Amino acid sequence: MVWQLAAEAVLVVHLLFIIFAVFGGLLGLWRRWLIVLHLPAVAWASLLMINGWLCPLTPLEITLRQWAGQTGFEGSFIGHYLVSVIYPSGLTRTLQTLLGVGVGVFNVGVYGVIGWRGWRKDNL
Repeated sequence: MVWQLAAEAVLVVHLLFIIFAVFGGLLGLWRRWLIVLHLPAVAWASLLMINGWLCPLTPLEITLRQWAGQTGFEGSFIGHYLVSVIYPSGLTRTLQTLLGVGVGVFNVGVYGVIGWRGWRKDNL
């Protein structure tokens, strides 16, 4: 029971990290100090996706599930939990790379807006 709860906690943290990496830049529009937390998160998430690396949280969750007597899963967190919902046709390596680039481009745009707002505020 303890290992299952730990695995579920890792799952929740993993999902929250993904949401923060993708959309956390928007929080910078609200609280600038969150940018300091978001930039490393988006860099890490983009590097994982672009390079096809496995997030360390995935094997941790698998191990905890196995210790709980459950079967683990193969592949990535996104592949196991989200692909069937978001990408019914499957997550290819090309699509994974595009997603990683897309996260980076989206956040560059968000930070462009933040920079523009700061520049306008200082120069008006």
